Amino acid sequence: MGDVAMTVPVISVLVHKYPNVVITVLTRSFFFPLFSHLPNVRLYEADIEGVHSGVLGLGTLAKELRDEEIDVVADLHDVLRSNILKSVFYFYGIPCEQIDKGRSEKKALTKENNKVFKQLKSTHQRYADVFEKLGYPIDLDEYKAPPRKKLLPHIHEVAGKQSKKWLGIAPFAQHKSKTYPEDLMEEVIQQLAESGTAKIFLFGGGKLEKEQLEKWEAKFENCISIVGKLRFTEELSLISNLDAMLSMDSGNAHMAAIYDIPVISVWGVTHPYTGFKAFNQPLENCILPDLEKYPRIPTSVYGNKVPEGYEDVMRSIPPEKIVNKVLEIL
Repeated sequence: MGDVAMTVPVISVLVHKYPNVVITVLTRSFFFPLFSHLPNVRLYEADIEGVHSGVLGLGTLAKELRDEEIDVVADLHDVLRSNILKSVFYFYGIPCEQIDKGRSEKKALTKENNKVFKQLKSTHQRYADVFEKLGYPIDLDEYKAPPRKKLLPHIHEVAGKQSKKWLGIAPFAQHKSKTYPEDLMEEVIQQLAESGTAKIFLFGGGKLEKEQLEKWEAKFENCISIVGKLRFTEELSLISNLDAMLSMDSGNAHMAAIYDIPVISVWGVTHPYTGFKAFNQPLENCILPDLEKYPRIPTSVYGNKVPEGYEDVMRSIPPEKIVNKVLEIL
């Protein structure tokens, strides 16, 4: 989800600079609401678990897209499926440019010995570079966030009145190595709830996450779990009305950044230097483990590699540090 959300500011700048260009975004239908506010954007479903599954299905998808009279293709993903599509597009005579993921630079940043510890190009800029290669240069500094979405009655039923600041907390990530420990996160939520500064909305998904968030909802005042209560499009509306978002290195950070919501992100074995910091968010809002104690961070780009002894790096981040940063921003 994070990678898809990160394309939104880039495509927004593109369509506003080139209003005569129509963009067809190929993605899963679940992600369509992320792009609903953009002009001149058509959404095309990649049904990769249905009619577009497998090599033959991808061939069918490429033919369907050719029939949409697409002139050029920007591959912002560079994975096996997109490479198969690219090969078919070349056969059809449709030019295709692909993202440079900077794999060698990321390897140098994440290796154990002789680590080259420096800020790499942001993924957003790597997306922009693809469009420049296609003849559409853009300046990401020209991005203008969309206005806050109107909250429909059903959202108000869940969220209640906006009598104080609204804080989103998304305490989960794809990998355990990027998820702040449950007991410490409970301390964070408790301190923020007791401060009375903001109403807290808990974001997550799946059965286990739902159960945990509902426990916190029951335990602390000013806490509302939205899991299972709002559709994705309604979640985006709620996010657009937040005063701040506290998240891990995860998709919720990138969704909040679309609406220029201040994001406080908590990092584990990954690091903002890999280029996955939320769009237009300052580095000082990224809360990191003790890098002197854990000098091998980042150990990987996505958090899927955890060296021995690095299982608990996030325990080097005291809850008070997170709470103080959130209250500073609110």
